[in-house]
Amino acid sequence: MEVIQLRPAFKDYLWGGRRLVDEYDKKADCDPVAESWELSAHKDGSSTIVGGAYDGMLFKDYIDQHAKDLWGTKAAKDATFPILIKFIDAKQPLSIQVHPDDTYAWEHEHEPGKNEFWYVMEADPDSFLYYGVKEPMTKEEYRAHIQDDTICDYLNKVHVKKGDCFFIQAGTIHAIGAGLMIAEIQQSSNSTYRVYDFGRVGKDGKPRQLHIDKAVDVSNLTPSGKNGEADGPLIQKNGYTEQVLTKNNYFTCTKYHVDTTYTETVTKMSFQGLTILDGQGVLSYDDQVLPLRKGDSVFIPAQDGKYEMSGNLTWIQTVL
Repeated sequence: MEVIQLRPAFKDYLWGGRRLVDEYDKKADCDPVAESWELSAHKDGSSTIVGGAYDGMLFKDYIDQHAKDLWGTKAAKDATFPILIKFIDAKQPLSIQVHPDDTYAWEHEHEPGKNEFWYVMEADPDSFLYYGVKEPMTKEEYRAHIQDDTICDYLNKVHVKKGDCFFIQAGTIHAIGAGLMIAEIQQSSNSTYRVYDFGRVGKDGKPRQLHIDKAVDVSNLTPSGKNGEADGPLIQKNGYTEQVLTKNNYFTCTKYHVDTTYTETVTKMSFQGLTILDGQGVLSYDDQVLPLRKGDSVFIPAQDGKYEMSGNLTWIQTVL
């Protein structure tokens, strides 16, 4: 199976900006450009294949057309393609929100839950995000803080910088703040419960819908774990560096930087998603040669083989 290069689906949520167009050369037909769904087979926004035998095909259709073999043996238990990768440009802060776990989401939303990982790509000075609660609270207190507009006072506010990492476990109350560019790797789910939205209105002039009852059902009201740290150390190897950013029950993300060449093995255990954070170079796999640059995304089906990355590149590799 050939390596697949992808063009994203775009979202024009009201809090978005223009950095994905201006700094990452995305060819979006909407304004603002809040999110680019880089590697997505989700019904709410599928990536599109660029070049090769499947040029122009929706990635969702490609996934549906082929057997699960291209997902890898680790995905054998999954009912749907398990991963969605996106870029997020928050010109304004996102709503305070929470995601359900698998059990709740399958029962109420008919799709998987949403555990997600954030890698901070860019951060304006004094940028911050919300990550869990400061102190334990009861469901009654939680609901009261939402209703009296004080919920932000009780959340863990974290000032961030480029390179910080956060695993957002389902049930963790969270929000991306203004001035942040985030690479988000998540379960392939669009189940989001909006807790608080700062009184904003949508395009129809009406307040955006909140999902308070469901949020109260699923939220973890005890403080979360570590803030901003990768799971593994930065390791210098011959000609490249690598660092495990997150290794959790759903996926593993590893950041690589190479300024010469790097060779990687592909196996039948898992596909690989490559998200190019910076630089430019070339991916070589058998007879394929794909030029890559900052902002590009690639899907490599599960199979036995090796590929080479050359040039000056930084990327995140996602595997199951």
